[in-house]
Amino acid sequence: MSRVARATINLDALGHNLAVVRRSAPDTNVMAVLKANAYGHGLLPVAHTLAPGIQAFAVSCTEEALPLREAGLQHRIILLEGFFDATELALFSARRLDAVVHQPWQIEALAAADLPHPIDCWLKVDTGMGRLGFAPADAKAAAQRLAALPSVGTVRWMTHLASADEPDRAETETQLMRFGELASTTSAASVSTEATAANSAATLSWPQAHAQWVRPGIMLYGASPFSDSSRHGPLQPVMQLEARLISVKQLPAGHGVGYGSRFVCPEAMPVGVVSIGYGDGYPRHAPDGTPVWIHGQRVPLIGKVSMDMIAVDLRTVPQASVGEPVILWGEHPHAGEVAEACDTISYELFCRLTPRVQRVYRHGGADG
Repeated sequence: MSRVARATINLDALGHNLAVVRRSAPDTNVMAVLKANAYGHGLLPVAHTLAPGIQAFAVSCTEEALPLREAGLQHRIILLEGFFDATELALFSARRLDAVVHQPWQIEALAAADLPHPIDCWLKVDTGMGRLGFAPADAKAAAQRLAALPSVGTVRWMTHLASADEPDRAETETQLMRFGELASTTSAASVSTEATAANSAATLSWPQAHAQWVRPGIMLYGASPFSDSSRHGPLQPVMQLEARLISVKQLPAGHGVGYGSRFVCPEAMPVGVVSIGYGDGYPRHAPDGTPVWIHGQRVPLIGKVSMDMIAVDLRTVPQASVGEPVILWGEHPHAGEVAEACDTISYELFCRLTPRVQRVYRHGGADG
């Protein structure tokens, strides 16, 4: 039996989660976020699955956008960080890529560009995130300047919500108020009132943020976008990360497990070794007690994570044997539970998986 460290991607669950987006925001266009290899799930399989039900894709850079065009996808593609220097503009124009514009120098680069086809742009407004975007006081003038350029097509509006994952926080209402005052009024014919503010959390819990476009990311992959990771509601996990038990042994009381003997056996006990580690992207800092699923039960990780292996406490499943499957996350335990135990977020778990984790795609009950 070869070493197993495998992520099974359930494309039917991806379709289910898109349907949740549609039910949550029925009157909007959908901009599906595919950054970082579709959050580690595989750019092209995810894109082709979502394509019939969405209006646009969002990525971070041309390296993520061009494979979509080369695969024949004709959807609008928005690059969330825009262009990084003026030399990219010819490519944006030729491949019909939308640019997010968030800095004055980008406007000046577009003003100096001689392009065969104008580029549609999304003017980013910093309504409170403190990251990319024009200050609200400067945004309308920037939009009008942008719209007047022959190298620019339609200008639309964008902002990013800093605290939508915490529905009780008042900051989101403040951000939406600032953004709405800009996006709802315009004095330039080519500045559209179309806007996008809603990430996954806002798509689910802030209907006033939906505007004309929602841009779901993490919810498409079946993980909770909320700070309380247990609030995943009707979403279905798309990824199941699986490995195998490769050793089961009895250790005496007082025996250490793993580097530095972080875990010491409190009694004679069975310890299992699983074929996955930080070389596969499993979090090295996972503490004792991080849940995994073996033989239909949760069991705790014990000892420090190694490059290729983790150890688990088998006292509650003494019948477990070499070769049995071990689920690191999926339906049980949910990725959010593992992330919470590791003091991180499910986004990072998905994105950190390395190429040596085989991706297997499942659709209609069949693997491919």
